[in-house]
Amino acid sequence: MIVTDINKDIIGTDREVHAEGGQWTSRRMLLKSDGMGFAFNETIIKAGTKTHIHYQNHLEAVYCVAGNGKIEDLKTGITHDIYDGVMYALNNHDEHYLYGGTEDMRLICVFNPPLTGREHHDENGVYPLIED
Repeated sequence: MIVTDINKDIIGTDREVHAEGGQWTSRRMLLKSDGMGFAFNETIIKAGTKTHIHYQNHLEAVYCVAGNGKIEDLKTGITHDIYDGVMYALNNHDEHYLYGGTEDMRLICVFNPPLTGREHHDENGVYPLIED
């Protein structure tokens, strides 16, 4: 059984990752090394920010539990509001912009394949697929 306290076990450790530009903080609660077959993160998107993301190697489901923002599908140009209770899934490796709204947005994220914890977005918004 895995029991994790985000305040005691994640924040301030190497499992808390920050965007270079300060747009987000990812708190990686379950990683590949935990053996669950998926990764589970809490991500805070800062208000008023814009992040380009294109997970070519991962599928992601995201559930908003606080705050607000928007997601823009770059293929279709369609923008969706995100707020407490909204889930979106990047089931087609959808390239998108994620916008922080008027307040920080708190997201619960699941990745498949699981993250190792060492991933950072590259210049194209992609997380590399790390096998080890």
